[in-house]
Amino acid sequence: MRSTMQDVPLSIASIVRHGQQVFGDSTIVTVGEGGNRRASFADVAGNAARLAHGLRSLGIDGDQRVGTFMWNNQEHMEAYLAVPAMGAVLHTLNIRLFPDQDTYIANHAEDQVVIVDSSLIRLLARVLADMTTVRTVVVTGAGATAPLADAGKEIVRYDDLLAGGSTSYEWPDVDERSAAAMCYTSGTTGNPKGVSYSHRSMWLHSQAATSTNSLALSFEDIALVIVPQFHANAWGIPYASFMAGADLVMPDRFLQAEPLVRAIEAEKPTMSGAVPTIWNDILNYLRANPGHDISSIKRIICGGSAVPRALMEAFHDDFGIRMIQAWGMTETSPLGSVARPPRGLSEEAEWDYRTTAGRFAFGVEGRIVDDGGEVQPRDGKAVGELQVRGPWVAAAYNKDDDPEKFDNGWLRTGDVGTIDPRGYITLTDRAKDVIKSGGEWISSVELEGTLMAHPAIREAAVVGVPDDRWDERPLAAVVLREGESVTPEDLCQWLSERVAKWWLPERWAFIDEVPKTSVGKFDKKVLRKSYADGALEVTTLS
Repeated sequence: MRSTMQDVPLSIASIVRHGQQVFGDSTIVTVGEGGNRRASFADVAGNAARLAHGLRSLGIDGDQRVGTFMWNNQEHMEAYLAVPAMGAVLHTLNIRLFPDQDTYIANHAEDQVVIVDSSLIRLLARVLADMTTVRTVVVTGAGATAPLADAGKEIVRYDDLLAGGSTSYEWPDVDERSAAAMCYTSGTTGNPKGVSYSHRSMWLHSQAATSTNSLALSFEDIALVIVPQFHANAWGIPYASFMAGADLVMPDRFLQAEPLVRAIEAEKPTMSGAVPTIWNDILNYLRANPGHDISSIKRIICGGSAVPRALMEAFHDDFGIRMIQAWGMTETSPLGSVARPPRGLSEEAEWDYRTTAGRFAFGVEGRIVDDGGEVQPRDGKAVGELQVRGPWVAAAYNKDDDPEKFDNGWLRTGDVGTIDPRGYITLTDRAKDVIKSGGEWISSVELEGTLMAHPAIREAAVVGVPDDRWDERPLAAVVLREGESVTPEDLCQWLSERVAKWWLPERWAFIDEVPKTSVGKFDKKVLRKSYADGALEVTTLS
């Protein structure tokens, strides 16, 4: 028996229409030095239509890739809507990658047009001539375009491209399984890999983000979008907000703690999302500069790397803000799981679940697989690699065959941990970061989280280093808070009351800052190399 339901494609165009027609009075705020800019969803959707007409005039008439080299702002949101809705493919270029990686990515994706923020012109100019498939650069803002002149590309002003264009557009009925957008992994090893998101996957992912079991975005929210739009589509928050009618606050290039706190006080967001390092910086700023009011924020979605319990407790105790840990990756669009505790628990008992990676969002299935390929029980004890599948989980990389990343329909995440009988995931490490000492596992993630609860420590990263007796032992690299002093012996004594004795690091390094990737995660390969090269000043305890 055939269904009698209408067959309407799940597309970005449908999100554009809904945001424009149902939530046209919701707003997007872009933070700026001379005051914040405001535009309604209706105006932004109208500009998206004008941009689509402009891109057509530049020869974008199919599924060509349109790159963006931009901060989080109104114009970037207009590209988010226009490019996939018109049938082309949005490709967000990571402005923080090394130049040769951005060149590789643009050529690999075959970008035809790149939209660049004028404040990033000099950064793009270093690599533009080598972006062989790019023929046109569209510049937003009023900055001088002279640095781009020698690259041999057509240069067009964004305002000129939109000028005179119609604010309506006949968005085509695209195949919902065709590509809508592309993001590339951050490329910590080898060249970055491209993930192509379909219209269907992004529509379903956006709907999942509005669920109260996950990000709970609704028309009652004002979402401060700190996580970059080039990082897994800002975790899907912009599309989900346009779908749900949540106001958006875009911080543009003002991503330091002080301007972010000012933006929170001025615009009163109710929720936000960013990696732990951002929130750690904000916490340190607020403690050093008391008197600020960030009480409008009710919940923070935090992910990208393990969230220290001490950080969650600090926002809860000092500001009454609930920090919710979430897990995902570029290949999962990225929503995978959210750490909302079971109902009926005491506040203290809830912490045991809030510090996990959470339960899978509906639509995502997961399992734990050991080194021999055997699926492990969900008993909270058996350890293995987390594998996932679902309608917004990648099945392959763009133009790159990587069979070891995919296991018979499952994505191998590279994360190691357990799943308990209630379905809560506890991640103990990345597979490449696991420390195996004398045949026993040591969780660098748990050691880091425990160290960062010490009142003298601002940041801590733990890596495995070679050891003649035990094969590997942990090296702890710590960053002290300003004005604090502590010795490795003090820290070992403090740790001995909180972790197993054989976990205690013998090697300690005090550093100015933990090296980070382009998206703010701890870059442990840099630490390992610094140790191997003898560049770290290491104290070894007997």
